[in-house]
Amino acid sequence: MNAHYYGLILAGGRGTRFWPRSHKRSAKQVLNVVGERSLIQATVERLAPVIPPERLWILTNEHLRGIILKQLPEVPRNQVLAEPVQRNTAPAIGLAAQILHSQDPDAVMGVFPSDHVVSKPAVYRKVIAAALKGAAAGNLMVVGIQPRWPETGYGYIEFPSGTEAGSSGIAPVLRFHEKPQLAKAEEYVAAGNFYWNSGMFFWRTDVLLGQLRQHLPKTATILASLPRFGARSFAAGLKKAFPLCENISIDYAVLEKAASEVPSSVCGVAAPDFGWNDVGSWNAVYELLPRDDCGNVAPSDSVCLESLNNFVDARGKVVALLGVNDLIVVDTPDALLVASRTHAQRVGEILKTLESRSRHDLL
Repeated sequence: MNAHYYGLILAGGRGTRFWPRSHKRSAKQVLNVVGERSLIQATVERLAPVIPPERLWILTNEHLRGIILKQLPEVPRNQVLAEPVQRNTAPAIGLAAQILHSQDPDAVMGVFPSDHVVSKPAVYRKVIAAALKGAAAGNLMVVGIQPRWPETGYGYIEFPSGTEAGSSGIAPVLRFHEKPQLAKAEEYVAAGNFYWNSGMFFWRTDVLLGQLRQHLPKTATILASLPRFGARSFAAGLKKAFPLCENISIDYAVLEKAASEVPSSVCGVAAPDFGWNDVGSWNAVYELLPRDDCGNVAPSDSVCLESLNNFVDARGKVVALLGVNDLIVVDTPDALLVASRTHAQRVGEILKTLESRSRHDLL
């Protein structure tokens, strides 16, 4: 463990595609959708050998801070911060960098999503260690996941031709690519040097703050003007200043611009397979869990007759399926979801409809 390594876990999302189990006060990252522990608990656990909990910071929202504190007693309470408002990843990461740099001028930080699954944590930790080492040398580091199919829902990182997954060392990033159409995604996969953007980033805090001053000066100035973290006026200052920050991702604000500079300071790790899955929908959960002989994921006391490839999450209740295929069934005390697995990515649309009907009790 390097005493100057820190981690920021971003945990402010709502996880709308996991409705009805995911609500404002019980979002995807605090649910145990895969395994016995919640996704954020699993994130902290697998990071611990590289970045211990006492050097982890978590940025979330007012709705989730309480449950995160309960789930993660090993993380210091004052390091679980609630954003006054959502302002995307650039202000969030900039805030953490500002705080860490004020406490440790040599700080190197990793930025991690709170709601991903990693089935090979030992391999994952080797990737993280390599990325942190590259960041300590002054690079802006990213982690690329070798595509397993032509995914249109992820951004892509372009490495030099011939870059192989798991190759030793770090590789320069030529450019970032937005979520592509299917034909373009197929080209990327065939080329072999385009990798999924995992959403994990690494840099020295002084380097990141310098990039923000260059590319996002308004937000950088706002964050630099905050009272010292730990001061009695910090919370009030944050509540007043943070909403004034620009609503923009770190990808657009810094990484894409830095990658276009000559010379570029953006590098990455073309990661070997560490069993990464961003668990983006109920169908992704279905793909991760063991299935019975008919392809169903369901509680052991369920009854499945002439039914194939269904996903059932109905805790404490016997569910009987008869003559149905490829369904998602999620039952909670206040709502029931029945959807086709092929429509799993559209579950978030239900919340928009509920919101238009002022059913805030179900959001």
